[in-house]
Amino acid sequence: MSSDDDELDYDDMVDADLDGGDVLIDDYEDDDGEDDLDDDDEDDSFDDDDYDDATDEEIDFVVAIYREDGEPVAADLASPLANDLDALISTLRRLPGDAGATGLVSISGEFFVIVRVRGRTVQVLLNDSVAAGDWPIARDVVDFLGVEVPADDDDSEIVGDLEILADQGISEFDMDAIAGDYDEDSGDLVRQIVDLLKFRTQFEAAIADR
Repeated sequence: MSSDDDELDYDDMVDADLDGGDVLIDDYEDDDGEDDLDDDDEDDSFDDDDYDDATDEEIDFVVAIYREDGEPVAADLASPLANDLDALISTLRRLPGDAGATGLVSISGEFFVIVRVRGRTVQVLLNDSVAAGDWPIARDVVDFLGVEVPADDDDSEIVGDLEILADQGISEFDMDAIAGDYDEDSGDLVRQIVDLLKFRTQFEAAIADR
C-alpha cells in the first residue's frame, strides 16, 4: 500500500464553506483504472472484493480536523473515504492545515482509525487489529503498516503510531489508554480524543447532519 495519490482524482471533492468554519468534502469520484498486479501477485494478494464496504448506516463518521491560522476546523467527509485509506490520505493532503490534517473514522461503534497527513508524511493508528478481518479500511491500515491480521478474535491490539498526536497534546500513554478501551463505543473513544484536542464543538457541528 502506498500513500501516493496516483490512481484517484479528487479535484472536485472539496466544497469549502470557510465562512461557516467547516469544510464539506463531497462528490467522491473514483477514476477507472487497471490493476497493476500481475497474475502471480494476484494469487497471493488480498482481494478487496472479499469485504463489503461499510454502509452509511455502519459508518459512525469520517471527519477531518485541522487548524487554519490557529483556528480549529472540522470537516465532514464523503462516506466512501471511510472504506479506502489511500483515498482518505489523498483528501487529507489537500486540506490547508497549519500542521497537516487528521482524519478520524469510526465504524459501527467497533473500532476507529486515525490518519494524520503532513505533506508526504503519513501516520496511522488502528485501535483494534481484529477489525482488519472484517472491514476494508482496517485491512488497509494493517497492509499499510505491514502487520498481520490476528487469527483469533480475542487478540485485539492497537497497531500504528501511538504518538500520532503527541505534539498536539495527547501522549503515547493517554492514546494507549483511550484506544485500548475495548468496552467503550469507538465513536465515544474518538470524542475523548477530540475533547483533548479541543475540537469538540467543531467536531459535533461537522457530524450533526450525518
